[in-house]
Amino acid sequence: MTTSNETLFQLLRLALGVTHEAPGPLTAAEWQKVYKSASRQSVVGLVYSAVSHLPRESRPPFEMLVQWAGKTEAIRGMNTRQNEESARLTRLFEAEGRKTSILKGQANARLYPDPGCRQAGDIDIWVEGGRDGVIDLLLKTGLIDERPDSNPVGDKGWIVYHHIDLPKKSNGVEVEVHFRPSQGNENPFSNRRMQRWLEQEILLSAPVPEGFNVPSAKFALIMQLSHIQHHLFTEGVGLRQLCDYFLLLKAATSEERQEVSGLLKKFGLHRTGGAVMWLLQEVLGLEKSLMICAPDSKRGKWMLTEVMEGGNFGSFAERQQYGTLKRELKRKQRQLALFRFDPTEIIWLLLNFAGRFIKSIPFRIKYGRVALKG
Repeated sequence: MTTSNETLFQLLRLALGVTHEAPGPLTAAEWQKVYKSASRQSVVGLVYSAVSHLPRESRPPFEMLVQWAGKTEAIRGMNTRQNEESARLTRLFEAEGRKTSILKGQANARLYPDPGCRQAGDIDIWVEGGRDGVIDLLLKTGLIDERPDSNPVGDKGWIVYHHIDLPKKSNGVEVEVHFRPSQGNENPFSNRRMQRWLEQEILLSAPVPEGFNVPSAKFALIMQLSHIQHHLFTEGVGLRQLCDYFLLLKAATSEERQEVSGLLKKFGLHRTGGAVMWLLQEVLGLEKSLMICAPDSKRGKWMLTEVMEGGNFGSFAERQQYGTLKRELKRKQRQLALFRFDPTEIIWLLLNFAGRFIKSIPFRIKYGRVALKG
C-alpha cells in the first residue's frame, strides 16, 4: 500500500470511531493523492468528517479544505433528499397496503457516526407483491407510465431479475424498486436457498425515525455480502461498501452474527466472507469478536488490491477504459482468473452469461445493443 492509501485508511478509522489517532502533517501533493483516492472510492464525505477534526497544523491546505467541504455539503444535501424520498415512497406504498423496506444506502447511512457524510448512490426499496404485483402497483400509483419489458442486456431503465428502475427525478434521486430482496448469487442452488431466507427475514423490517423501514441486521449482513460478492466478480467493489459492512457487523448482536455465520456456507458466501473479514481487519481494525467467519488472507489481499486499483464498483480499473468489445473481453479474462477465488460461483457466472447472451440476441438486433452485464 502507498503512503496515501495508508493515510486514507487511518482517516477512515478515525471517521468510523475506531481510533482517535490522527495522521501526521502531509504535503499538499500528498493530500491531493488522499483526496483523489477518497473520490475514487466514493468516501469523500466520510474522510472529510475526520479531516475537519484534525489539529489545524495537520489539515490540508485551505483551498483544498474549502473544496472538500463544498463536496461534503453536496453529499449532505443528497442524503437529505434521499431520506425524504425514501419516507415518501414508504408512505405511498404502505397506503396501498404493501410492506416496504429500504435496502443498503439510506439504511446503512443511519449507522455512521455522522450519517450525512455517507456518499449516497440510488435508493433501493423492496416492496411486497412479487414481480407482477409490484409492476401493477407502480402503474396504479403513476410511478411508471407503461408496463416495462424485461431487458436481458441489463441496462438501467428496464426491468431486470430483481428490480425495476423508476424514471430519474429532477432532484437527481434515482430509485430501484425491488420485488426480490436481492440480486442473489450465480449458483442457482445456493441462490434459491438464500432468496427463500431473505424473503422471510425482510418481513421483519421495522420503522426508524427517518420515516422508513429497515431490515434486520441479519438480513443486511447476508444480503449485502451477496451484493459485494456479485459486484466483486462482475464489475468491482469499493471501500464505501466495505465501510457499510464494517458498521453492520458492529450494529449486529453477537447472536445475529452467530446465526449469519452458520448460513454462509449454505448460501455460498463463505469464501467472500473470509476475504471481507481479513480486509476489514487490516484496513479498518475489525475486532475478531465481530467477525462472522475466519479471515482469509490470500483472498483478502487479492480483494484489497482490486478495491484500491478499481475504486467504487471498479469504475477506475484499467479494463473500464477500453472500448465495448475489448472491455467485455477483459472482463471475461478477469473472471476466468477468479476461478481460484470461488470455482463454483465463477463456473455458474460464466454459464449464466452464456445463457443470457443467447436469449438476448433478438433484443440486441432490435435495439442495437452490444454490451451484456455479468
